[in-house]
Parts: sequence; structure tokens; C-alpha cells
Amino acid sequence: MLCTGDVPARHAPAGGVVLSRRAWAPFLPWALLVVLVAVDAALPVWVVIAPALAAVPALAAAVGRRVWYPVQLGLVTAAASFIDAFRTDEVLLASHLATLDAVALTTVIGCATVWARARQDRELAQVRVTAEVAQQVLLRPLPARLGPARIAVDYSAAAAYARIGGDLYDVVLTRWGVRALIGDVRGKGLPAVAAASVVLGAFREAAHDEHCPAEVVRRIAVSLNRSLPPGTEEFVTLAVLCLPTPQCGTSAALQVVNCGHPAPLLLQPGRAPVPLDPPDPVPPLGVLPPEDVRPPVLHHPVRQGDAVLLYTDGITEARDGAGRFYPLPERLATWQAGDPEHVLSRLHADVRAHTGGSLHDDAAALLLRYEP
Repeated sequence: MLCTGDVPARHAPAGGVVLSRRAWAPFLPWALLVVLVAVDAALPVWVVIAPALAAVPALAAAVGRRVWYPVQLGLVTAAASFIDAFRTDEVLLASHLATLDAVALTTVIGCATVWARARQDRELAQVRVTAEVAQQVLLRPLPARLGPARIAVDYSAAAAYARIGGDLYDVVLTRWGVRALIGDVRGKGLPAVAAASVVLGAFREAAHDEHCPAEVVRRIAVSLNRSLPPGTEEFVTLAVLCLPTPQCGTSAALQVVNCGHPAPLLLQPGRAPVPLDPPDPVPPLGVLPPEDVRPPVLHHPVRQGDAVLLYTDGITEARDGAGRFYPLPERLATWQAGDPEHVLSRLHADVRAHTGGSLHDDAAALLLRYEP
């Protein structure tokens, strides 16, 4: 799910059962029909298993994608039932008629099921298109390189069909350097997406207007406060990073502002990851009035080849089967070198392996390598 030009999408089965998405699934009803007919022919006449033939069109409905498929299997199954009845001279017996009724009923129900599932698939496809459009507006694609920084981003939404959630990120090139934002909106659903859109919109404007990263955050706080309903308990954790451009001079350092967000990690070749967290903690935006938002700015030297990882708590709070959190700094220390795409690819695979393949919260990671 790594991406450097778009946000990755995760597809789950869009209806029906998992078997309906396998190439060999359409052959299962035919195999079942052959097995039932063969078993019936091998058993004594007084052993009746013909009613089990009703399972054939039912299985066809489970694995089929077209309405005609259970109809086809239903007709073939009825024909097999007639052949068996003629063989045993039981065409007019109640057991044979009951078998035909069961086959007909399951065929009709199967057709209705396939039709309803196909309609649900179409509606889900439309929802996905809408989500992808919203994604392009909010979490717009990031270039592989912007100014002095090489960029890679990795995003996973916890919801099975989601493309966007409460996590947000963006990177912009300004006259003061490359400025990156990562954040996490408390809550889920449309309110979280709405708050994320406000934060991203304010950041994209303020990043070009304000010289100090702390003023960028204050502008975001003002916009967020204006958009939140009165009495709401929503808040946003975020971190803003500024990488200097060569025009800023050789003495320029990277700058970090953090409001209740997990500390970004400075990755340097041959060294353990260094948390970039200002000494004075600041609560998330939305907790204090905007006029009281005055976060300190952390200045830290940056050298050619250094990288900074910004991430959300969906990564560090990912748990394994024993309830242990994902040890991000320890894992990064072993494979932090390499291209940003490679590092995030390893990180994504490692987090998935740690949790057994599923996430219970949105997770985002943004890596910027300083290569002026």
C-alpha cells in the first residue's frame, strides 16, 4: 500500500462470500452436482438423497455473479432429478415432487440473492468513486520529491471500504522551506473528515503566509475553532515540520511544532532514531482557545541524508495478539536506511505482521529525506 503519487486503497470483497471472487468458484456447483448424482447411483434404491440436490442452485447463488447462473444450475439439477426418478420408476412419488419443489424454490431465492448482491456491488462502486474524489481533494497526491526533500507516504484506513478517515497529512514547498503536516482528528466518520478538511485548508494557506511554524499552527487553531460546533469535544493532534532549503543558509535547522501528537523521529545513518519533541508539551488543538495556542518551536540541526518520520498513533498503538504495542523506534533502528519508499514499505509490512494483518485505527506515515 505504499504510495508516492497517490494514497493506497485497500479492497475487501464487495459482496457475497469470498468464494465468489475465486476463479475456480463457478465449478463448485457442478462438482457438487456430479458428486450427488454419483453417490445416489451407487447407493441402494431405498436410500434417498435426492432432496440434497436443492443445495446445488443454492451454492450457485453463493458463488455466481450473474442471475442466469443459478437458473442454469437449477434446470440442470431438475433434469438430473428427473433422470434419477425415471431410473427408479419414482417420477410421480411425493419424494421426487418435493425435490423438484425444493430445487425450484432455492433457484428463485438464489436469483433474487444474486440480483440484490449485484445491485449492492454497483452502489458500493459508486461510493468508492465518491470516496476517491474526496480523497484527491483532502489527501492529495504527493510528489516523490519536493524542493530539498524526497517524500514517501503510507496510509491505511481502518474501515474496510474507506479511503479517508481521521488521519491527515500534507507537504508544501514555501519560501521558508518544505513544510509538512501530519495530524489525527478525534472521532470517526463525516465529522472527522470535515475537521480534517478544515485543518488541511488552513495549513495550505498559512504555510505560505507565516514565517514561524508556531504561527502556522495558531492559524490552524483559529480556523478549527471557527468551524467546530459550540460545546463540541472534538480536538486534533498535529505536528508541523519545516525543512530548510539551500536558500535558507548553511546554519538553518529543521523546525518542529507539536500539539499533542506522537513525536516525529529523526533518522540518521548509523544512529538510533531521535524523537523530535519540544520540551514543553502542548495540548491538541481544540482544547484551548485559539488565543492561548502558543506552541514552542524545536530547532534541530539537519544534515544531508537525514530523514524525518512523521506518523500517527495508529502505528504505535497497533497491538499484537498478546496486546503489546508496536515498538516503532526499535524496529526502525534496524532498517531505517534506504529510499523513503523502501523504508515505508518495510514499515507497513512489519506493522501488518505485528497485528496479524488488521488495523483497529487509521494509520499514516510520512517520511521526508533531506537531500538538498
